[in-house]
Amino acid sequence: MEGSMGGGRRSGSDGLQVPAKMTPAMEELQSRLQETLDVLSPQELRSFRVILKTVDEEPRVSPLQLELEGGSASGLARLLAKHYYLRAAPRVLAKVLEQLRRADLLASWQNAAAAAAEDDGPVIPSKILKRSYDCVEGEMDRYDLSGRRKAFLMCVKRNRPGAHRDIVLMKEWLGQCQFEHTSCIDPDKMELLGKITSFRDGLNEIKDEIGCCLVTLMSHGEKGFIKMKDDERVSLEDIFEMFNNKNCPALQEKPKIFIIQACRGERRDNGVETDDEPMDFDDLSEKRRLPTFSDYFIIYPTQADHVALRHPRTGSVMIEAMIEVFKQHGNKWHIADFFTKVNNRVVHTEFHLREEPIKVSLVMESTLTKSVYF
Repeated sequence: MEGSMGGGRRSGSDGLQVPAKMTPAMEELQSRLQETLDVLSPQELRSFRVILKTVDEEPRVSPLQLELEGGSASGLARLLAKHYYLRAAPRVLAKVLEQLRRADLLASWQNAAAAAAEDDGPVIPSKILKRSYDCVEGEMDRYDLSGRRKAFLMCVKRNRPGAHRDIVLMKEWLGQCQFEHTSCIDPDKMELLGKITSFRDGLNEIKDEIGCCLVTLMSHGEKGFIKMKDDERVSLEDIFEMFNNKNCPALQEKPKIFIIQACRGERRDNGVETDDEPMDFDDLSEKRRLPTFSDYFIIYPTQADHVALRHPRTGSVMIEAMIEVFKQHGNKWHIADFFTKVNNRVVHTEFHLREEPIKVSLVMESTLTKSVYF
């Protein structure tokens, strides 16, 4: 049978004769493979196995082999090392990691694959540098996001040029982060409250299957409020409260992420002189106990009492920066580190608002108790 794990010798994917018994080189390869696989989340490992079935390397790993030997990171590493051996394994890993968008892990395997193709240099990547959380945190210090990731996406497009671009970018980003999303576009107050209540109630109905919740609200706003298409106001605190540990038990000890793209006031922070084109902006017109509010992460596009920035063609400054940083770094960063990098990009970009220079800085509020890695 093709790719069988029987005794004797078999042909590798490059026509090499691969011994069935693990050699020191294969053991070293297995060790490096497992280092990479250990970094992946349970959900990413499941996706890894699915993608592996489609990789165009011969002999292909059969579904039966994956089921029998690839159930754990260590078993999957051993299967890959024995099945593909030294030359093909880097290519396989690079292909799968590229589809998983793990840019942080991809480079070393691409380099190993290139070295193997040229037959010039090692084909096993050097020991990977662990992320910062690997050095200071244990596995229990990360939220388990192996359950379903649910997102609510609200956007008011009316009188907000560029908002359509924000919707496209956010949907793309949510898909890349493996979120199922519910859209709510141009709602009035009652429509928003009805839809977000139904969304929250749906989480409570599938309590044991939820891994994470993310709510994005993009609209005009003022301090503590967002505005609907008819200028009716909705309190942000009321929305946050809907998902607390009392009202949404499904999310107890699970991360609740809120991305707010709206003005928080009328104040403007003038920056240095620039020649950039003007920006449009958001106008005003006996049980163990938990705190009521915990495991929240809220990101605002600007400081309290200040305006937010949105370009009429390219969309909101924060949303565009999020997508650019994600494309560059993938999901290698804890969410707070990710938005710190987004903020760095925003802070060091110069903007004009109606011919006046303006600067913005994102604001993060967190009651997280663990790290969040998408």
